[in-house]
Amino acid sequence: MPPTIAVPANARFAFVAKVGACVGLLAMSDALFYGYAGGSVIGLFALAWVIALVLVRPVVRRSLGGRAAIIAALLLALALAYAPDLLGVVLFFLALGTAALLPRHRFDHAGLWAIRLAALGVKAPIGPASDLRRIGKLPGRSSRWSANEIALQLGLPLIGGGLFLALFAHANPVLGSALGTIRMPGLGPMFAHMLLIGATLTFVWPTFRPRATRLSSEREPIPARLPDLRITTMVLTLTVFNAIFAVENALDIVFLWSGATLPDGVTLADYAHRGAYTLIATALLAGLFVLIALQPGSAAAKNRTVRMLVLLWIGQNVFLVASSVLRVLDYIDVYSLTVLRIAALMWMALVATGLVLICWRLMTRRSAAWLINANAIAAAIVLTASSIVDLGAVAAQWNVAHLRDPARLDLCYLSRQGSAALIPLIELRDAPVSAAIRDRAIYLSDREYRDLALQQADWRGWTWRGARRLEDAEAMLDDDTRQPRPAPHGRLCDGRLRPPPPLPPAIKAPSTETPPAQTGPTSSPDASTPLTPEQNP
Repeated sequence: MPPTIAVPANARFAFVAKVGACVGLLAMSDALFYGYAGGSVIGLFALAWVIALVLVRPVVRRSLGGRAAIIAALLLALALAYAPDLLGVVLFFLALGTAALLPRHRFDHAGLWAIRLAALGVKAPIGPASDLRRIGKLPGRSSRWSANEIALQLGLPLIGGGLFLALFAHANPVLGSALGTIRMPGLGPMFAHMLLIGATLTFVWPTFRPRATRLSSEREPIPARLPDLRITTMVLTLTVFNAIFAVENALDIVFLWSGATLPDGVTLADYAHRGAYTLIATALLAGLFVLIALQPGSAAAKNRTVRMLVLLWIGQNVFLVASSVLRVLDYIDVYSLTVLRIAALMWMALVATGLVLICWRLMTRRSAAWLINANAIAAAIVLTASSIVDLGAVAAQWNVAHLRDPARLDLCYLSRQGSAALIPLIELRDAPVSAAIRDRAIYLSDREYRDLALQQADWRGWTWRGARRLEDAEAMLDDDTRQPRPAPHGRLCDGRLRPPPPLPPAIKAPSTETPPAQTGPTSSPDASTPLTPEQNP
């Protein structure tokens, strides 16, 4: 007799509940996401997914970490319902995957946990097929289903049911007419539906039945150590590093912080822009050096002189990051604010936080896992805030509110922000600007208003943030009847009138004047008559 596996009744019920919840989510995803236009329905699906996970796997809420992950997933689902974006989707997947894995693993630190989440994603496509194969090992079944048995199990009810339905439709005109109104989708839409359902199954099912991922680090809690450097080497190296950093920081204090006159040929914008990102790379290298060379428990980490030099050097690095922030702020003040520059400022804040955490780890002799988790928490806070706050709207609002020279306002960049720039563009209509810029603001704001209204009219594209933004725009434009100037040849990205196309080169008309009378010897009356040798000179 082939071996069988005894399955308790409650385990069978739990498996059936997971299958039912998965089928419900698949149907929901097909109804919400087929023809998806970027709306808040993705947040509704995320909320349903979290609720289904808690119901079919009660174990996820029995631990403190599991409850924290579920709460984080719920908050991120609400954020997706408010304003969906790719970063919010990624953070939601990380939170929900963490909640699914915590019952099977102990959370050690964010580095190893990222590997487990990646393994969960890699194993996801084979999860449903693996569980389907395990069904064949239930009591009363052979250890492995054959292809013929699977075809019989699925084909007999489908083919037999279709045959009887066709016979009844032929015999019953009411049933036949009702079935005649059904139009099967074409191969293209049907393939799109199946692809969508398959992708949803790949994401949903692994959270209901995650596979455990055991790492070698769980069996080897003591990591390998690098050879310790000599005390004299560390003292000499840190002294040189501190001296070089002191020169750079002194120049920043003189020219950047105190506002001294720069040398000829160097502008403040050049001084601010050239070093902003390079100095951040320098600070990162400094932090990496401290992590490698001063491991907790090493002789160098216990030496008082080395520790003081390290603290001084990290302090100089933090000041270097502050100077980089000031460089970016000066550059923004001269030019404009963009989403990339906001991201650069947040990245610099994370670098400074990481340096301070490295210093704190050295002073309190914390573990590497503590340092990784502390930096991961800081990064998670910044990324979550970035997924909720509309950085494009922040940049557009700042550029319009701090308008000094209207001619230098980058309206092309504002137009690329889409509806995020709608409110600032409406405010620009009444700003003290020239008539040409006001006309461009009227055109761009009207265009973004129409696009947003069209998007909000589609329930698959409707968002909570978009609804609030559209309501504010309608209130601001209530009594404004101004229209942009006609643009017979269209407009450019910044709203300027497109110039007319160049005219084709003029074609010379054939001349109708009588050719002048010929002078000189009289030609032969018959041009076809050859000339005699005497006549041909």
